[in-house]
Order: sequence, then structure tokens, then C-alpha cells
Amino acid sequence: MTRAWQRMLSGRRLDLLDPTPVDIEIEDIAHGLAFVARWNGQTIGDFAYSVAEHSLLVEDLFGRMYPKAPAKWRLAALLHDAPEYVIGDMISPVKSAVGPDYEELDKRLTAAIHIRFGLPAALPKTIKTQIKRADKISAWMEATQIAGFTEGEANKLFGRPKIELIEGLSIHLRPPIETRNDFTARHNVLLTQIG
Repeated sequence: MTRAWQRMLSGRRLDLLDPTPVDIEIEDIAHGLAFVARWNGQTIGDFAYSVAEHSLLVEDLFGRMYPKAPAKWRLAALLHDAPEYVIGDMISPVKSAVGPDYEELDKRLTAAIHIRFGLPAALPKTIKTQIKRADKISAWMEATQIAGFTEGEANKLFGRPKIELIEGLSIHLRPPIETRNDFTARHNVLLTQIG
């Protein structure tokens, strides 16, 4: 029999084929995402740009774009790539090559994560679209600031963001432990605002 579960640092056993909310812990998510590099690690700096750092930026951008959005949707923005704590971050061309199996695994993990933290298993389409918009702006910032893309290349791939949305924001590469701690703290603040 093939093993389809992963032991987490919390001691939980997460079944990747049938994940349950009871086996999801924010500390496991934050730790895993803080050590998963975006852009396949092809970024400048002394530290990888992690999915946790990206998630913090997306949540910040989402809040700037939709300042009246309730805390639960900001939490959804923070957790938008949470499944990557176990399945890793694949660049879009690789996801396309892997096919629908990756997408199905991602959906199952997302649903379990959402339920664990009081969100609907599947987000409303409008919220998902809004988070995707913030995600694209984050990708543009990352591409131009740390991944070596020209603004012209990034504009073609992600669209040029409005300057006022990114004003005062910059990408910071820092040790994974700092990012992990900030991700966990932000999650806890948002949970408090929801509750």
C-alpha cells in the first residue's frame, strides 16, 4: 500500500488524498509556506522569497484594493496558497503540464483548510476573483523587484498595477522564521477580527 499521508511538525498526519480539517494546524501551514520558495527559487537576495511572504503581500494588497472587505475574506486572501505547504509551489507552466490531478489535490486541501478556519469550503466566485487580482499585482511586484523581469515583460504577463495600490510597498527577503512568525501572527489577528 502506498503511503498518502505526511506527518506534520505538530504531530498531525495529513492524508493528502482525503484531508480533514481536524488535521490542519496554522503552525504547520506557516512553517511549510515559510520554507517554500516562489519562482522556483530564481530570485535575487540571500533568502528565498517564500510563499508565506507572498501570502502576506497578497493579503495586504487585497486590503488596499477592498478596504471594506470583512476580515474573513482577508483571511481567505492570506490562505490563498495554503495548500502549497504540502504540495509545494509550482510555476504555472508546470501546473499545466501536470494537469487536472494537481488541481483536484489543491481543491481538496483548500476545502479542508477553509473549513478548519471557518471559511466556506469553496469561496464565492467574486471573492476568488478579487483575491486573484491581488495575486496578480503581487506577481508583478515580485517579477520586477526580485525575479529579473523588465516592467514590459511583467506588464504583458500580469498587467500593470495602479501605482497607488503598490505605493510604499516593497519586497523584503528575510529569514524563514521571521516570515513564519509574521504569517502566524497575521492569521491570529484576522481570526480575532472575525470572531
